[in-house]
Amino acid sequence: MSTDQTRTDRDATRTDRYVRPEASDRRFNTVVAWLTAHGVSVMGSRVLTVRGRRSGQPRSTPVNLMTLDGERYLVAPRGVTEWVRNVRVAGAAELRVGRRVERVGLVELPAGERSPVLRVYLARWGWEVSRFVDGLTQDASDAELAAAAPGFPVFRLVPLAA
Repeated sequence: MSTDQTRTDRDATRTDRYVRPEASDRRFNTVVAWLTAHGVSVMGSRVLTVRGRRSGQPRSTPVNLMTLDGERYLVAPRGVTEWVRNVRVAGAAELRVGRRVERVGLVELPAGERSPVLRVYLARWGWEVSRFVDGLTQDASDAELAAAAPGFPVFRLVPLAA
């Protein structure tokens, strides 16, 4: 892949932005998923399990669950990942820590409503996701966050009836 293609994939203003994980990212996610599945939440981590949009099989990945003003959110710092595509189709998923499983609905926020969530997310996990977020920090201006928001899917969690 050319440098131009890599840069295009990372352009934060694109709604189809995607940053490919490196081998170290996959190893880190494997460790975090294992810890979380065994009941050790790493800074709010959960294992997200969602039905695959093509296979119909459950797909799992670790995510950072955050709370802002009493609402819970998931942010995709690498952009439109497989879990994002699957959630967009399924609309619901499971979040797991150890043996605790919570079934939730996921509603994607419009780009214009993402900035406050992104700011809090970057304050909490910026150290972890800094290489995925194209130089954004919690100190980014409102205009910078608003411009980047289309490239960072954000989902609000809603309870599902038992």
